[in-house]
Amino acid sequence: MTSGVPPLLRVCVYCGSRHGRNPAYATAARSLGAAIGQRGWQLVYGGGRVGLMGEVADATLAAGGTAVGVITDALMQREVGHHGLTELHVVRTMHQRKQQMAERSDLFIAMPGGIGTMEELFEVWTWRQLGYHDQPIGLLNVAGYYDGFLSFCARMVAEGFLAAEQKETLATSEDPERLLLELAARARHAAGPEDYSRI
Repeated sequence: MTSGVPPLLRVCVYCGSRHGRNPAYATAARSLGAAIGQRGWQLVYGGGRVGLMGEVADATLAAGGTAVGVITDALMQREVGHHGLTELHVVRTMHQRKQQMAERSDLFIAMPGGIGTMEELFEVWTWRQLGYHDQPIGLLNVAGYYDGFLSFCARMVAEGFLAAEQKETLATSEDPERLLLELAARARHAAGPEDYSRI
């Protein structure tokens, strides 16, 4: 393990509640979960049992890690909550869900997903730009899923709407374990949790 990395690293994963059409997405979710669990680290995610969310949670638990889910009561009523987690926290609003996930995490990884995943990624990335935290953020670019997005980010830089330095804070890799270890090496183990209540 990289020197300076805390023994219990809390890894927030944003990903789809669907599997997607490419089987590589589910394979990557299981690989990421296994890499988290094998190190005895903790997964923090949206608490679902379906899609890539369920895959990464089940793989983390099977490999010996812990999994903490945060889900809204509306989604629990739709019976998509994962009841086999180490901890499952039910909150009222999506904002509370995202705030709790952020407060419980040391780093953030976005896997393939839909507009919810993108919204979560952009929010935590914006929070970093505004100085609310300095925790590492990464994109798991499975099968080139985020190639178009990364091209668009380059366009934002070229057009003067995004600083090149800010773009570089977003680590990217196609390999789940490589991305996890890169972010772990960057992780800052704060004395206390980040104050996301200011947001």
